Amino acid sequence: MGVSTSSPEKGISLVTVDFPPVNALPVGGWFALAEAVRTAGRDPEVRCVVLAAEGRGFNAGVDIKEIQRDGQEALIGANRGCAEAFAAVYECETPVVAAVQGFCLGGGIGLAGNADAIVASDDATFGLPELDRGALGAATHLARLVPQHLMRALYFTSRTASAAELHAHGSVWRVVPREGLRAAALELAREIAAKDGRLLRMAKAAINGIDPVDVRRSYRFEQGFTFEANLSGLADRVRDTFGKEGA
Repeated sequence: MGVSTSSPEKGISLVTVDFPPVNALPVGGWFALAEAVRTAGRDPEVRCVVLAAEGRGFNAGVDIKEIQRDGQEALIGANRGCAEAFAAVYECETPVVAAVQGFCLGGGIGLAGNADAIVASDDATFGLPELDRGALGAATHLARLVPQHLMRALYFTSRTASAAELHAHGSVWRVVPREGLRAAALELAREIAAKDGRLLRMAKAAINGIDPVDVRRSYRFEQGFTFEANLSGLADRVRDTFGKEGA
């Protein structure tokens, strides 16, 4: 359980998240993920990072139970941890391929939305249930996956979009059966890693440099409203209904 790093092939680093049962990460998990991605990207032998997860789904966001138990300290930690993990994926010195299976929710959108390419299983779904959980955020990253009006509709309704729908919008590179997901992600990573390593790093820096949105600043702005909702007590009232029948 936790975050692990392996080297399945020359030039490729595989960072795997495993927090049963649904990969809802605790505060420490977000920081561990950020460190793993940054460390992989700094390795001069690595030319592509694949971000993957074990279990039923790619990521279910933050550990709500930890926040309910530890209060503001956990909320601040989750805010900072998510910001660091999302930034680590975006700022990784080499391209990052996200291998997404099952549910990709909340923080999962932050990770996938900041990746350079996404390969998804045919059962993958993407969404932000933040309004149902007393939080706000990651619209910055959902806007990188779908057009603006669809992003808003998905955000306000807490509905999800399928991998096939995102593929139609051009944000998912390839949709494959779940059993072939890891192989498909490695296939794309292999093609990327075949390029000159120094030139790849220059290309990543150049593409980030022309991005019209500062994703780190944009996301932190969103998080300010999450904290405002928490201070007012509104977040607690919504969050306390999470997982309860009839909520």
